[in-house]
Amino acid sequence: MQLILKDGTKIEGENFGANSEVAGEVVFSTGMVGYPETFTDPSFEGQILVLTYPLIGNYGVPEEIINKKTNLSDNFESEKPHIVGLIVTEYSHNYSHYQAKKSLSEWLKEYNIPALTGIDTRTLTQYLRENGSTLGKIVKSDKSKCNFVDPNKRNLVADVSIKEPIHYKAGKKHVAFVHTGAKNNIIRSFLERNISLTVFPWDYDVFSTKEKFDGLFIANGPGDPELLTPIHQNIQKAFAMKLPTFGICLGNQLMAIAAGAKTYKMKYGHRGQNQPCIDLETGKCYLTVQNHGFVVDPKTLPNNWSVWFENANDGTVEGIRHKKFPFMSVQFHPEASPGPTDTNYLFDKFIKMI
Repeated sequence: MQLILKDGTKIEGENFGANSEVAGEVVFSTGMVGYPETFTDPSFEGQILVLTYPLIGNYGVPEEIINKKTNLSDNFESEKPHIVGLIVTEYSHNYSHYQAKKSLSEWLKEYNIPALTGIDTRTLTQYLRENGSTLGKIVKSDKSKCNFVDPNKRNLVADVSIKEPIHYKAGKKHVAFVHTGAKNNIIRSFLERNISLTVFPWDYDVFSTKEKFDGLFIANGPGDPELLTPIHQNIQKAFAMKLPTFGICLGNQLMAIAAGAKTYKMKYGHRGQNQPCIDLETGKCYLTVQNHGFVVDPKTLPNNWSVWFENANDGTVEGIRHKKFPFMSVQFHPEASPGPTDTNYLFDKFIKMI
């Protein structure tokens, strides 16, 4: 099979996944480990993922264990993988790990996801860095009728959000949680801190309910934040109420838009477990895990908001907060899974606000 990019570039590889043809946005991630968590991150919806670490699959895939208290998977970040295709340098057919129940190949085939090995991902990643993320397709031959598809032109959040509200009882404090494609570990992070949650679908009118909330949380998710008008409106209502509000990843972009700022699509985004972010107030630099292709434009932030975190590599916005009221958000993932937990303290910071 082969990977064909929008400009006509063709790269041959050996398929170790499903025998199917797919199209999506080709992006790369720099993480060394944690592919089960990475692939099940809903923020990867619609994407063909290139892994820069050369050897993939050597520890297999764990069994899905559903936690009886939360009804969430203990090993994955959602109910299924969200990538549409995978590109690696070398796939390890042999795997060994005490939790492994199946091979990566078997897992991908279960979800009809093709995966190519034998591809120089270093060269491909350099191409994506120089030319930007691009559309691509994994096909069986040049004669394939599979067309290029830009996933960012559709509302991906609607595909990965929940359909009905879900309640989690854990403590006296109660947070309204907008599910835009949330990773399971974000929910776990709140419950571990004894915070009760009502998790809402992305387009639900949160404040139409009779429930009283101590705070509002906006989760991560895929796609273009400009397409999500119902969430902008919910956040603006929270701002008007001076309700403590916290956002992660897509939530950061949505809070910026609700405040009156703009976002833009990055050349190739940030995806991996080693992105350095500087707290501009303290000067401390944190190692963070990220997965996003859009970012906040700092020039458009209102005067009563400030840039809180900044990426040490390219200077892009990694967090914002209001100068007076308890509104804050970050572009990275403090809950990790996979990745470093250096910024896990931000959950505690938000809880103190409520």
